[in-house]
Amino acid sequence: MTIKVLRQKRADLVREAQSAFDLAASEHRGLTDQEAARDDAISAELTALDDQIVRAERQMERQRSIGSVIDPNENADRNNAQGREGARFSSLGEQMLAIAGAANPDRRGSADPRLIFAGPTGMSEGVAADGGFLVQTDFSNELLQNTYEGGEIASRVRRIPIGPNSNGIHMNGVDETSRANGSRWGGIQSFWTAEAGLKRDSTPKFRRIKMELDKLTGLCYATDELLQDSTALESWLRQAFADEFLFKIEDAIVNGTGAGMPLGFLNGGSAITVPKEANQLAGTIVAENILKMWARMPARSRKNAVWIINQDVEPQLYQFVIKVKNAAGTENVGGIAAPAIMFTPPGANGSQYATLMGRPIIPVEYAATLGTAGDIMLVDLSQYLAIDKGPTQFASSIHVRFIYDETCFRFVYRFNGQPIWSNPMTPYKGTATQSPFITLETRA
Repeated sequence: MTIKVLRQKRADLVREAQSAFDLAASEHRGLTDQEAARDDAISAELTALDDQIVRAERQMERQRSIGSVIDPNENADRNNAQGREGARFSSLGEQMLAIAGAANPDRRGSADPRLIFAGPTGMSEGVAADGGFLVQTDFSNELLQNTYEGGEIASRVRRIPIGPNSNGIHMNGVDETSRANGSRWGGIQSFWTAEAGLKRDSTPKFRRIKMELDKLTGLCYATDELLQDSTALESWLRQAFADEFLFKIEDAIVNGTGAGMPLGFLNGGSAITVPKEANQLAGTIVAENILKMWARMPARSRKNAVWIINQDVEPQLYQFVIKVKNAAGTENVGGIAAPAIMFTPPGANGSQYATLMGRPIIPVEYAATLGTAGDIMLVDLSQYLAIDKGPTQFASSIHVRFIYDETCFRFVYRFNGQPIWSNPMTPYKGTATQSPFITLETRA
């Protein structure tokens, strides 16, 4: 049994023991006889595991002293910090070629020494054929960075990186569903108080936000012919997987079910669907739809809000010079005479985006087609919380598709997300609820 397996087994046992104590505490009791017996058994197993881990670490230290093995838990950056900065790959493609060569049986024993810095992964500590090699750290970070920077949606959410010893996040959120007195900030309240008058207290209410990391994976095969050109391989890998991971992440932020994947804002409890107008034609968007959606966006969220649309919606928006006639036949908006243009095409005033009500319009593939709920959405993405554990894990093996002359490349990225708001908000004055996630009812 390898040292990594031993350490993982120890961590699993500690978590199992803690879960029993947590359950007992939540039920205001001590351990049952069965739970106590299992805790005793875990203690005995941990003692035995600790002995095995000590022996394994001692042997690894002996091996290191003669230079025959490198601890795979030592990462590339720490090794470089010890004065070995020169032994790094200059590009992702160059490292992929070295990985493919290291796994080739005809070249066994002549692996590029720079691969040692990345460290083999798999079922054994020192045999690359059992698993793969991790991609060099700076390349992994760049893949993840490209994914976020290229995303119109992913780049706007509130993102919290998760540390190396955690699998998720537990945090308190303010349980605020109304702006009425006694409800703001979950129950914070203040009072006008006379001189020497008694000061009254208030009690805020919180809710528990809990998210565990989900796993997004990708697998691809590269032919030996493609591997002969490291420049082409690098370009292809970067573009293909950055684009695919971005697509899946952003689609989940919008449409995710929350079951084994992020919870999208459309499926969260805080989303508001604005009703269509009476007798509104199928597959249309009218001025009243836009004005009513805008009215449901909290004023403090409007500065961050964007319109997310399907491209099928664009022809509807280009007709948006709102002209509403009053009883006298004068065109006006909200009682103000003269037409008001609330749609501005891209390029106007140097903007790369078209705007609606002064906010950017972002066409995406994840929005529903014209006439369906979700074809046009007004959202403040800063009110969506995302967690991730980067960088993207990247490994390679020649053995999966050996008889086809193909090398297998595997990508794994751990991510989760959900709306911060659990419910729409009732304003201080008025009855129409508000939310940072607004969509329009189906018009079929």
